[in-house]
Amino acid sequence: MHKSFRRKLPLLVIFSLFTSFLPASGSVLCPAVAHDKYDTVSRNHSRYGSRGAEGRSGRNGRDGQNQTIFVDGSSVKLDLSGENGEDGENGRRGYRPDCYHQREDFHHDIHAPSGGTGGNGGRGGDGGNGGSLTVHYTELADLQKIFADTNPGEGGRGGRGGSGAYGCRCRRRSWEIETCTGTRGKPDYKCTKRRYRCYDGRTGSNGNNGRNGSRGRLGRLSIINSKESLAADNPTLKLPISQLIGQKFNLSKNKWNLRQGANSLLAPGSVIADEYREFAQRLEKSFQLIWQTQEPIANFNNQSVNAILTDSEQVEVTFADDLWVEGSSKTEANLTTFTVNHAISQKDATRLAVAEFAESGKNLKLNIVDLAAKSAVIKTQFQVRFRAQDRFSQSSNYKTVYEGDIPNQLITRDHNRFILALGQLKIPKDALRPGVNVDIEVVVTRTLGERSAKQTINWRGAIRNTR
Repeated sequence: MHKSFRRKLPLLVIFSLFTSFLPASGSVLCPAVAHDKYDTVSRNHSRYGSRGAEGRSGRNGRDGQNQTIFVDGSSVKLDLSGENGEDGENGRRGYRPDCYHQREDFHHDIHAPSGGTGGNGGRGGDGGNGGSLTVHYTELADLQKIFADTNPGEGGRGGRGGSGAYGCRCRRRSWEIETCTGTRGKPDYKCTKRRYRCYDGRTGSNGNNGRNGSRGRLGRLSIINSKESLAADNPTLKLPISQLIGQKFNLSKNKWNLRQGANSLLAPGSVIADEYREFAQRLEKSFQLIWQTQEPIANFNNQSVNAILTDSEQVEVTFADDLWVEGSSKTEANLTTFTVNHAISQKDATRLAVAEFAESGKNLKLNIVDLAAKSAVIKTQFQVRFRAQDRFSQSSNYKTVYEGDIPNQLITRDHNRFILALGQLKIPKDALRPGVNVDIEVVVTRTLGERSAKQTINWRGAIRNTR
């Protein structure tokens, strides 16, 4: 405190300021406030100290520089090392709660406010990766004159969590209050005494320490037995179907072989990942999509096709998830063609519905119609669970009398209508009589090419009398 300011303060004021910051036996370290405000916050455990600020995360280290060189027998020294990550900052200490003077006329116990939690420490920054080195050469021995340091950066240390703040302490541990009823001096006048307590606030918990940053990766060596720079890779193609039809597209990539022992190829003391890449050959293929399905291509204009040239010199063709395609791939010389024989939208594969439940006994049939009219190209299989209600039982429960596949010989397809001969299944006769209430669940599996989907169809009702 400034000397001139201190001389102007009365002694009583200076003493009050000093004692408000020092713990006293059986006291609360609090400035004076309105009584009813302390009553509310203390009883409801409110007004806790606030949490300390989080520590800032450390910056990630810079990656080492990638470099391509053409060796000619001269000595070369390269520093491609990564930068260390920055340490995270420590979390800030939690804040003290607002403490209030304790009244002496509370009619309940008091819980003094607790201290704030410390802030978490910041995460340490990750170390930078070592730079990669690509070497063009004609004599492999010339690599022995290249010294390369691709050490990665170390991760930064995580910041320490901040300390929790102290809670408020009680200035008075307990007190007794007398409550009287009736009229003083009269027989109905009675007094009772009850003791109440004050509980110190808890110290806030410490913040968590920040995670240490990860160490970066060593740089990687690639070698090319050529003085010519490699052409860029173009191994993938993704275009709408409408842009692919009738055109040829070129795909290319550089194929590499993976080897071990990179450090033995370079000058002694070099630091680099042990596994390295050796250029093997340039792969080039052309791709063409042929549309032979009766479905108009305009129905699929927005659907995309992916073509990828692999290291085995094959062109793999994939279609969007909501497009089902059945076709064939053929490769002649450097041209790969994919012929689309059938194509449907996925939503059209599962648009089946019950059309009719007819007859009874051995002639009981369930007719299912394909609303999308795609059954000529889609493979369809049926499973059924047949449940029947006992006519002579008072119970309303259904009992499963058959569950399994429907054999192909019991399925008749008439264009886009399937007739399921349920009466020919091994179902008890009593469950096939007219008037029997049945619950039927049919699971339909639809397949085209490599795509497949299931649809569940339910029907419940009574077998009708056809006489």
